[in-house]
Amino acid sequence: MTNETYLKLKTYVNLLPIPSAIMSVEKHPDGSCGEVRFAVINEFLKKNYYDIFVGTEHDADIDYESFDKHLEGQLYTMHLPKEPNFEDVCFRAAWKGEFINTYVDTSKVYGFWTQDILNPITEKSDDPAISYCQFSYTLNKEMDTGKFAAVSPDIASFVIKACLELRNEHKFLESMETVTKDLLEYTGSYAASTLTIDKEFRSYDIISAASSNPLNDIRGIFSKIPYEIIESWEQLVKTTNSIIIKDEHDLDYIEEKAPEWVKTLRINNVESLCLVPFSHSGETIGYLYITNFDVNHLVRIKETVELISFFLSSEVANHLFLQRLEYLSNVDMLTGVFNRNCMNVNVDELALKLEFNPRPFNVAFCDLNGLKTINDNGGHDQGDKLLVYAANVLKEVFESDKIYRAGGDEFTIISFDTKDNFEEKIHILREKASDPTWLHFAIGYYHDAELGDLRLAMRYADELMYKDKNKFYEQYPDKRR
Repeated sequence: MTNETYLKLKTYVNLLPIPSAIMSVEKHPDGSCGEVRFAVINEFLKKNYYDIFVGTEHDADIDYESFDKHLEGQLYTMHLPKEPNFEDVCFRAAWKGEFINTYVDTSKVYGFWTQDILNPITEKSDDPAISYCQFSYTLNKEMDTGKFAAVSPDIASFVIKACLELRNEHKFLESMETVTKDLLEYTGSYAASTLTIDKEFRSYDIISAASSNPLNDIRGIFSKIPYEIIESWEQLVKTTNSIIIKDEHDLDYIEEKAPEWVKTLRINNVESLCLVPFSHSGETIGYLYITNFDVNHLVRIKETVELISFFLSSEVANHLFLQRLEYLSNVDMLTGVFNRNCMNVNVDELALKLEFNPRPFNVAFCDLNGLKTINDNGGHDQGDKLLVYAANVLKEVFESDKIYRAGGDEFTIISFDTKDNFEEKIHILREKASDPTWLHFAIGYYHDAELGDLRLAMRYADELMYKDKNKFYEQYPDKRR
């Protein structure tokens, strides 16, 4: 940059009333974005930047007066993490003459929401590979709803439509499927999906999925992706509010940080991608995932997915909360099988259905023998271990059936398997639970072929279980409760 050009740009940028800089943006011979540098900064950016960064790293000895000379000419990554999204908007402003105004959540990185304003600069560089843009920003500790809502009419219309769909009377999953299909069309993408993550159980769940190819099984593709790959995304979004891959250069950059993920992308022919986290109370709870979108409308798509993910985050958090409440009300927290409350509700519903539409079913009552002895001799911790072990054996044997903890040491199983298959399971259970010093079940079961009387079947199974229990205590009288 010539001295004349520098003074002209310096005069211009110092007239701006907010932190601003002229960025020099390099274009590679292949047309991709190269180095992005602070060419010229104004006093507002100088003070802002100095207050945030200087004194915390290797710049501690630099005085404020000369700080602009120290920063100008440096790569923007001198203190900030490399951000492909930022480089893209600088490139579009500098080389494509676009005017860009975005409002993004950078609170995880800097503690602020950031409004970025980028404008092309007509001043020519003496280097044909360099072009300039103006970069200005404002910071907010909390989200400024006015700035967040300042989007183009078509984006606003799409987001409002999505919000209305999410607040209608449809079930949550149905609404999410509709919104995802709409996103697929709006972004011109090949596939779109939403998913939630469970860090405690190291698992994830696909909430919704849509594809421009009806034969494309999005859920099937994700089923082959291990949790570790989804887990790696959190590190990637720590320094940004979204991951945008628009070309091979971006893919190469992400590959350096997450090679296993990019390997799956290449296998599935993914060339462009938007990954936006769903955040709630500072935690990532899921993601919006869009592949092979229309890169010609990158800025519009980026603004849309980031804005809509803000509303989706709230809906997903509410869904997970209600799901957790349902789990707590229906599952026995010690053993992980369904609890008595869930059994009572299910029995009432199932008994009514079978009364009007009889079909063959099986019921089994399995009561632990000698639990009191285990508690007396080893303490209740040992008794709890036995209950957990017993439940795991039941889940292994009756994998496709409903298992309930009906009482302290009693489990109930309701199955629609065939009589022969169910009796084979009972036989396997007796073999696995035949140790009188540890796991031993008293078992009673009943098969109803045509009556459809669930409660009567449960009574018969219960009576048979007590007969089996009496035989056990006749053989081992020292274990009688």
